[in-house]
Amino acid sequence: MAADGLMVVPPRTRGRANWGEVVGDNFADFVHAALPGLLRYGHALTGNPHDAADLVQSVLEKVGARWTTLLRKGFEPHAYVRRAMANAHISRWRRTRRENLVDAVPDQQAPCQPDRLENEPIWQALRALPPRQRAVVVLRFYEGLSETEIATTLGISNGTVKSQASKALATLRTSLGPDGEGGYPT
Repeated sequence: MAADGLMVVPPRTRGRANWGEVVGDNFADFVHAALPGLLRYGHALTGNPHDAADLVQSVLEKVGARWTTLLRKGFEPHAYVRRAMANAHISRWRRTRRENLVDAVPDQQAPCQPDRLENEPIWQALRALPPRQRAVVVLRFYEGLSETEIATTLGISNGTVKSQASKALATLRTSLGPDGEGGYPT
C-alpha cells in the first residue's frame, strides 16, 4: 500500500488484462483502467461487441452500487467483475433461449457492419459452445488465467474447470477440424 491509501498493482503479466497501475477506492478510476479488458472479455463471452458493451454496462452498474462494500470485505475487484459478467451472461443466455423466435426479421434502417472477426471460424465455433464452457475457454486461453483463478472467478471447482475445458476443446477440435479453419478438408 502506498502512503496515500492506493494499492500499487504489479505490471501486466502475459495474457492478463491490465486493469491499471494504481487502483484506489475510486470506482471511476477502476472502470477507466479496467474497461478495455472487460470489453474484450465480454466480446469473447457474447460473440459480438454490442452485447459485450451491454453486458459490461449492466454489471458495472450493479458493482458500482456495491463498490465500497466490496472493497471493505476484501474482494478483488477485477475477479469479482469477471465472475459477475460470466454469471450475467449465463443468465441472459438462459432467458433468451426461452424467447420465441419470429418468422421474419423486421426491416432495418441501415445494414449492420459485423465485426470482422465475428465471421472467423474460431469465433463461430466459440459462440456455439455452452456459456460455461465458453467462459472457461475465454478465461483460460484469452485472459491467461490458471485453473484455480478460473474456479475462483466462476465459483466452481478445479475439477469442473478441467472437465468444462476438456469438453469445450473437444467440441472446438471437432467443429474446426485438423486444419483449424472449420470443417475437414475434402
